[in-house]
Amino acid sequence: MTTILVTGGTGTLGRHVTELLRADGHEVRVLSRTAQPYAVDLREGGDGLDTALDGVETVVHCATSARGGDEDAAANLIAAARRAGVGHLVYISIVGVDRVPFGYYRSKLAVERLVEESGLGWTVLRATQFHDLLAQVFGALAKSPVLPLPAKVPDQPVEVREVAARLAELATGAPVGRAEDMGGPEVRDLDSLARAYLRATGRRRPLLGVPLWGSAYRAFRAGGHLTRDHAVGKGTFEDYLTRRFGRRPAA
Repeated sequence: MTTILVTGGTGTLGRHVTELLRADGHEVRVLSRTAQPYAVDLREGGDGLDTALDGVETVVHCATSARGGDEDAAANLIAAARRAGVGHLVYISIVGVDRVPFGYYRSKLAVERLVEESGLGWTVLRATQFHDLLAQVFGALAKSPVLPLPAKVPDQPVEVREVAARLAELATGAPVGRAEDMGGPEVRDLDSLARAYLRATGRRRPLLGVPLWGSAYRAFRAGGHLTRDHAVGKGTFEDYLTRRFGRRPAA
């Protein structure tokens, strides 16, 4: 079996990838800032990163931060992977990073380019946003008496465990370059998704559509972050809400 390092292996996506790979019989090392024995801050690199990569054949790079530093982290990881003779680097990115001029997306696109130019065998999978992120955002916004949402923005959320299964499949195969995008089964407006969240959590909030401005908002409204032709996910947002909150939101 293959020795695989999963960065961000304790996170929303990485923990599922780790579980699946271990269940398949692979030796999996989890790298994060706090998880021993491979507690490494990728933005700083260092000897601990070389130790974590010693003998590793494949790296699945799930670690990310919306607060910045992804490019430095990727550069350090790639340099160490070269030194260790890693044969395959798998990176999870986001659908639309090349179409939506949003800061975090630009960073993800820059990391994609670092991976492609790394000299390593590589695979990049772009997926739409996870159900978990929507629930987190709606939960934060619902703390106010009115739930504000960007007006007229669609979304195509996907089940994180399905993305993890695809990543695990790609990690155990040969490098493929850009894999086909992966999106959730439904394209819906944020209003309908927010209403489903409110019903599932037993809350009542009026929704307020807020028109925003700028090129990123226009790109989101135009669906630059969607992949309608690759709506391969099976689990719906209601399926996720039922599993998480214990009751299926009524229509």
